[in-house]
Amino acid sequence: MIRYIIRRLLWVCVTLLLITFLTYMIFFVMPPTRPEVNFAGKQPTPELIAEVKKQFGLDKPVIYQYGLFVKRIFLGDEYGWPGLGFSFTSRSELKPIIYERFLVTLQLALGAAILWLMVGIPIGILSALRPRSVFDRAAMGFALFGVSTPVFFLGPVLLYIFWFNLGWLPGTGFYPIGKYGLSEWFLHMIMPWSVLALAFAAFYARMTRGNLIEAMGEDYIRTARAKGLSERRVVMKHGLRASLTPIVTILGLDLGGLIGGALITETVFNLPGLGSYAVKSVFSGDLYAILDVTIIASFFITFANLLVDIIYAFLDPRVRYT
Repeated sequence: MIRYIIRRLLWVCVTLLLITFLTYMIFFVMPPTRPEVNFAGKQPTPELIAEVKKQFGLDKPVIYQYGLFVKRIFLGDEYGWPGLGFSFTSRSELKPIIYERFLVTLQLALGAAILWLMVGIPIGILSALRPRSVFDRAAMGFALFGVSTPVFFLGPVLLYIFWFNLGWLPGTGFYPIGKYGLSEWFLHMIMPWSVLALAFAAFYARMTRGNLIEAMGEDYIRTARAKGLSERRVVMKHGLRASLTPIVTILGLDLGGLIGGALITETVFNLPGLGSYAVKSVFSGDLYAILDVTIIASFFITFANLLVDIIYAFLDPRVRYT
């Protein structure tokens, strides 16, 4: 098992290096802007541009620049460890900017994940236990609505109803707990959580329903019933345990992807997260900001894959040697 985990960790490192290398190469092959020109200010002279390029090492070969970037990630730079570089747009170190925006996206992703699990899985279980009932049809209608409604449509609709029209909830923006308190933070996050969680809750409801219906038709379920076990124990201990195993894989990938940046939700609700920052960095040509967001998103996606693989290796020993 230890060898399996080590092998997977090495593969995660290789994947991260490959992703960052490709991002670095794409930036130089198809640059939207020249970062040294942006940093030099309005109407810069060729001498000033050359000085800026020399200051930030942009006059070196691309491979050398990438190697220096990776070295700073692991060993740190003049701003400390990890070395996330310097923003050409804001003219400041990137570490506090990335950290602040990462916390916003993390709160959005974790809150939405808790909400869609609390809603989607119970709906799927109840639908599977009462197939073709009124509740089942209503639940599948909800699932169809959830997976069919885009965030860029649902977000403004909820804002119009609950903020502009009824005034039940506050509008857009992010209100940190430390500055505005728990209640204000929670009220401002309700709608972003709900919008982001709707599609996932609908998908998880459908997936849980299908898995549980399939599991309840297996031979071991009939054996458990023949032994005289109560229906509740048959469902909760045998059927539900088997049906929720695939959810582990999906949850890890979904959560890892969301931490990388829920772009549309952050844009609709004016949340200063990683997704919106990544788009601004691409348009402004802020190289190290783009790379930092790419690394964070890639790390959490690959780490989620690693965690899922390890969990499956414990659940199914055959996976350890594949």
